[in-house]
Amino acid sequence: MAGISRYQFNYIELLLIHIGMALAVYFFRPSSPFILLGVITYFLFLTIVNDNKNNEALMGAAYIAGGEVFFRQTDAMFFYETGKYMVIVFLLIGMFFKGTSSRTAPYWTYLLILIPGIVMASITMSYEAEIRKLVAFNLSGPVALGVTAIYCYYKKIREKDFQAVISLLLMPLIAHMFYLYLYTPNMIDVGINLQANYVATGGYGPNQISTVFGFGAVLLAMRLFIVKHKLINLIDLVLLGMMGYRALITFSRGGVFTAIICVTAFLVFLYYKKGAREKNRLNFKILLLGSAGLIIWLFSLAQTGGLLGNRYTNRNAAGQLKKDITTGRAELVETELQAFINHPVTGIGVGKGYEYRLENQGISIATHNEISRMLSEHGLLGLVAILILILVPIIFWTKFKNNYYFLAFLAFWFLTINHSAMRIALPGFVYGLALLYIVDDKKHPVHRERLTD
Repeated sequence: MAGISRYQFNYIELLLIHIGMALAVYFFRPSSPFILLGVITYFLFLTIVNDNKNNEALMGAAYIAGGEVFFRQTDAMFFYETGKYMVIVFLLIGMFFKGTSSRTAPYWTYLLILIPGIVMASITMSYEAEIRKLVAFNLSGPVALGVTAIYCYYKKIREKDFQAVISLLLMPLIAHMFYLYLYTPNMIDVGINLQANYVATGGYGPNQISTVFGFGAVLLAMRLFIVKHKLINLIDLVLLGMMGYRALITFSRGGVFTAIICVTAFLVFLYYKKGAREKNRLNFKILLLGSAGLIIWLFSLAQTGGLLGNRYTNRNAAGQLKKDITTGRAELVETELQAFINHPVTGIGVGKGYEYRLENQGISIATHNEISRMLSEHGLLGLVAILILILVPIIFWTKFKNNYYFLAFLAFWFLTINHSAMRIALPGFVYGLALLYIVDDKKHPVHRERLTD
């Protein structure tokens, strides 16, 4: 390890620990709940003992957000929404020690907007419905987003602390990836479903796996341009290939398309900010990244006997073009927009969308689109909430264009909630990260929390 800085050595050390975690969970699945409990205890201890001086609460929340799907899949969660609850708990504790910006009023307003929908649900729900579970399922994600936004908005964070947050967000995704390689080492000898490949995901939801692995690939691609160390870059490039392959063979396209758009947004902004000499180096890495992407695609295509190409060109196994590229999502959005038109002021109530579709369309399925869900279940207040979530970060960014990750992170949030709603904490948490003010501690030491225009 000679010549590798302490930070880089920690990165390799963390990789080895998380590969070991994947092995432990694969060979002894009951270890997963104990690992999760250990992680929660460790970060809570660090946050409280250090008074959250180095944003330990944010780091703990990042780890939970990155590992939520892994721990769900391996039966570690005490409740289905434990991941979102713990993100909220970590950040509330962090706020207790460090406070929040006085400019967070829009996000407090956003959280208050969610309350009337709960009242409406108590009125409109059928007697058979489990209101508590439906409200928790539909609101835990938006609340986690609101709390993360309040914690992060107008908050200065040192570059090294931000990179620590990114690493801790990435590590459980890598453990999850290695776990699935152990579970399904190759695709040649297994059956493939063109709709959603549960074999490749260990029997868990391909949409969620595609989402988290797509984002893992985004983080690894970004590190190729941010981290300046050849060995670390080589390791990340290998991990990117492995992560991209696992995302592709889920046959769930949303996470992959989102990842491509996010990386493109990141590179466009990075390229714009760099000087002529640095752009030459960027060109080489962009070419390297593009070549890696092509190799991943061709390998995945071969592993799936060409069926992956059919999936991405919207064709069935026989090669015939299918009519609906959205796999039924457009019909769900149409139903929710109709509910908004019929109940524009109050909405139909939190969690009522499931019953509404069943009553009016005979479709028993949860929403895949958070925008249309907010409109249908919260009415005009939902529209106000959406405008807050879109406009506030854009206004913030026009003042402080120092966060290279802003466009990519905001794109990840927006695109993900439009194909996978907020079933997991990750998109809401990443939204909050886009609101951080990242400073180079060497040039601009962090003396205070508030920013000036």
